[in-house]
Amino acid sequence: MTYDAGDRSPADQPRFPPRGAPERRAVLRVALAIGATTGAYGLSFGAIGIASGLSLLQTCALSLLMFSGGSQFALVGILGSGGGVVAASGTAALLGSRNAFYGLRLAELLRLRGVARVAGAQLVIDESTAVATTQPTEPAGRLGFWATGLSVFVLWNLGTVIGAAGAGLISDPAVLGFDAAAPAAFVALLAPRMRGRQPWAVALTASAVSLAAVPYVPAGVPVLLAALVAILAGWRRRPDDASADDPDGQPA
Repeated sequence: MTYDAGDRSPADQPRFPPRGAPERRAVLRVALAIGATTGAYGLSFGAIGIASGLSLLQTCALSLLMFSGGSQFALVGILGSGGGVVAASGTAALLGSRNAFYGLRLAELLRLRGVARVAGAQLVIDESTAVATTQPTEPAGRLGFWATGLSVFVLWNLGTVIGAAGAGLISDPAVLGFDAAAPAAFVALLAPRMRGRQPWAVALTASAVSLAAVPYVPAGVPVLLAALVAILAGWRRRPDDASADDPDGQPA
């Protein structure tokens, strides 16, 4: 993530883009679009949670407190297939641990203290991290994090309530295709960043490592291995490599 901060120090920069700025409107549009897409996905989770044997209250509590789609689906999937609470919780925690990597990456950008730090930690998810780290400036990155995190939180929980309450009306929630909504949103976010050889090399290597690990490791580990590949690639990359990947001098 490279920001065009100019000659100003972080303390001199505005917290968010000013009202009415095109940059601000663009970030908010993306945040709301991702929130709506993820909210639709939440309908599926609500219905599947009920089908897995959870109550309405338990299903909604998972979305409110755990707030990590992949972990939530892993937990209810294992419970629904007859697995124990320990196995389900362990797999969910393993999948959710990737958010710790996101938090480390976002700490410098957000610079939160006190209660704001607790609130920010709850919103560190795939979507908010993706939007925050793809913005051209730090103020836009911060706005992207908060706008996307709050949009997804509200609409994901709303979708969960509706899906759980209406679960009896849907015989098989999978037929609605909501499970494809979140991956499609990520492809849309990722596509503009796939310029140059390095992003493709990292993406393909991470995918290959993840797929190769699937038959041999517990659920959730392949995702972490893919994230580790990307982290190692980021550590090895020198700042002056950015212009080499992109002829226009923009971060790839």
